[in-house]
Amino acid sequence: MNIKDLLSLKSKVILITGGIGYIGSAMSKALLEAGGTVVIADIAEKKPVEIAGGDDLAENLKVLKCDLSSTDSTREMFAKVKNLHGRIDVLINCAVYGGGAGGKKVATHSIDEMSDEIWETGIDGTLNITFRCTREVLPYFYENGVGNIINIASMYGIVSPDPGIYGTSGQNNPPQYGAAKAGVLQFTRYCAGHLAGKNIRVNSITPGPFPNPKGNLTEDFKQKLHAKTMMGRAGRPEELAGALILLASDASSYMTGSNIIIDGGWTAW
Repeated sequence: MNIKDLLSLKSKVILITGGIGYIGSAMSKALLEAGGTVVIADIAEKKPVEIAGGDDLAENLKVLKCDLSSTDSTREMFAKVKNLHGRIDVLINCAVYGGGAGGKKVATHSIDEMSDEIWETGIDGTLNITFRCTREVLPYFYENGVGNIINIASMYGIVSPDPGIYGTSGQNNPPQYGAAKAGVLQFTRYCAGHLAGKNIRVNSITPGPFPNPKGNLTEDFKQKLHAKTMMGRAGRPEELAGALILLASDASSYMTGSNIIIDGGWTAW
């Protein structure tokens, strides 16, 4: 098989959670461009053509509204994907809520001010959501005899945020988010080890700084953020596409338990 065929997603039904967000929408479009049949599960709503950027790609995209904080809603969503396409080949766990991100955004608090509720919401919306979606997809993978899971982690599951960068910018990263993303990385390794015998691969992608330009970023914050990376700049969401297509395709058929870091060198020095 040549490399084009290995990287093609033409035969893949791919479910991506949180595929409407800033990073998720770029990932969804990349999957479509690589030939995938894509289903987005998200609490938000958007027309397929707005995400795909054109009618041709939008034909291969479905958007299902789903409350991923609810087991029942999550389970119903997986059944709908199966009914739509007959199978699920790839699950991408991208959605988050709570912990300062996503559709159920809560206030960022310092450790000494944080309530149990805010902490637990952040953990649920980052780690537990990954667990729930993984659990719910497994029966479909068992039925297929093969499966592929890609978890989206974060550099803050590996290193701590530098308080000197964030200051009073309002972009401060809360502790429950990083703690949960570290859990996502370990959950990836655990699942890889325990599901390999079922012909299910589990890998992760760890993005570095990919700030949304619509997030009212101050110039001081942006300069400090860029200076922290070896490459002297923040990432663009389309720069996650290469690793994503690799892991979603047959080109990564001998990869499991791996974590691909895309951070401009942030965590390497």
